[in-house]
Amino acid sequence: MAGGSRALQWISLIILLHSAYSTYDYLTQLKAADRPLDHIPNDVSLEALVSLALFILGTVLAAPKMVEITWAKEMGKRYVLWMFPVIRDTILSRSIDEMDSRLGFAGIKHRGATFFGSR
Repeated sequence: MAGGSRALQWISLIILLHSAYSTYDYLTQLKAADRPLDHIPNDVSLEALVSLALFILGTVLAAPKMVEITWAKEMGKRYVLWMFPVIRDTILSRSIDEMDSRLGFAGIKHRGATFFGSR
């Protein structure tokens, strides 16, 4: 199905480029005839909307199958959990706050004075 969805995306891109060219051509003709710039014709707007709908459909069809994203499912994928049952039982009994404490967001700005002295 990936090939068909990619083809649908390319077709929608070609339709979008055609609607852009049609808009440019229409506005150029209005300018050449010294007529005030009017709104874009309805058929060109409809063509652009159809292109958008086809692109969204192609993108949805190309998306991979959804997987379950739960904390227990993620912990079940870890290799070490299946190697050592004692660790597995300990880790799975913890809460998400104990397991994922986001140490990457720890503030270490207060340590600068210790390393570099006061400035």
